[in-house]
Amino acid sequence: MTTNQTTSAKGPLDGIRVLDLSRILAGPTCTQLMGDYGAEVIKIEKPGMGDDTRTWGPHFVKDADGNNTNESSYYLCANRNKQSVAVDVATAQGQDIIRELVRTCDIFVENFKVGGLAKYGLSYDDLKADNPGLIYCSITGFGQTGPNTHRPGYDLMAQGEAGTMSLTGEPDGAPMKLGVAVADVVCGMYAVSAILAALHHRNMGGAGQHIDVALTDTQTAMLINRGTGYLLSKRPPTRLGNQHPSIVPYEVFEVADGHIIVAVGNDGQFARFCGALGLEHLADDPKFATNGARTANKNELIPIISKALLGHEKAWLLAAMGTASVPVGPINTVPEVFASEQTKAREMQIHMDHATGANGVDLIGNPVNFSKTPVSYRRAPPVCGQDTDAVLARLSKSQSNT
Repeated sequence: MTTNQTTSAKGPLDGIRVLDLSRILAGPTCTQLMGDYGAEVIKIEKPGMGDDTRTWGPHFVKDADGNNTNESSYYLCANRNKQSVAVDVATAQGQDIIRELVRTCDIFVENFKVGGLAKYGLSYDDLKADNPGLIYCSITGFGQTGPNTHRPGYDLMAQGEAGTMSLTGEPDGAPMKLGVAVADVVCGMYAVSAILAALHHRNMGGAGQHIDVALTDTQTAMLINRGTGYLLSKRPPTRLGNQHPSIVPYEVFEVADGHIIVAVGNDGQFARFCGALGLEHLADDPKFATNGARTANKNELIPIISKALLGHEKAWLLAAMGTASVPVGPINTVPEVFASEQTKAREMQIHMDHATGANGVDLIGNPVNFSKTPVSYRRAPPVCGQDTDAVLARLSKSQSNT
């Protein structure tokens, strides 16, 4: 575990201020990334309630007496490097506070239903006059246009409607979602890249703009080769379990004491893979010598490989394939991931002090490494309204100086 809460490092977005009116995961993922990169992020939360995910258990920060607080692991995963300001945007006073904050911000991120902020006078069109350089990013389930625009959007629905689930699972099994909220996370990452592009445009002499990002659109984009394959062939892709449509062998295999991943990406690797298993003749067989041939004849090849792998244990296979430079790897449990030397070396587990946690909190680190402007961990995920007084006092002081 790495204890690396930093306070002084200046990231590449130092000096950029973000007003965050998002909750759940897609928006908070977006704004946490910008916070990690050095931006100041002000998270607006409903007084007394806060982000919905604060109560999404079962795992919570423990207080000094060992009792659960109102800070769940779900909330913690996407809300560090933020200040929490409790403001009710449904009130006239709250709307005035948001408008005043907007005048001081570069970026505005929200995930209300389409038109949800317009009724409070907080839409992009309402705010751009006071801040022409404002980059306003709206994250929704289905986008600002189209027949589904007013439908609520959730990760599971996006995975289903955008086709991801139709490709996930065993061929004769039920459609399956991914084990994490991939639609939310990917949407948040697309939002960050769009915001940074708009920021560059503005800084090159352009104005601010409105960005429309949708869960279903970003999931559709994530169909990548499977979706493009359909567009070329008009043949609907099907579930392949752990197999790959274009590379063989590239899947999970059972071995003597569990399972391993074999990801043979070229013909040279296949030859070395066969050599390590004593199956050299397969690499010389025209039916298997090239990836195209292996793909065409995989129903004959895979049973032969499966039988050979069942005769060996994981440790032997991992060592032998490592020596042969063949990409074969384990399927780690989550505890094994965080216990690994690779995870430790890459500082993918961090420890931060927390307002309610007697022993602080352990979080997943940011995977990006800048050579000159490093990621920093300046603020633990805040309790609801933790920074209200400080932020509003600063706003009041700014107003009195203008």
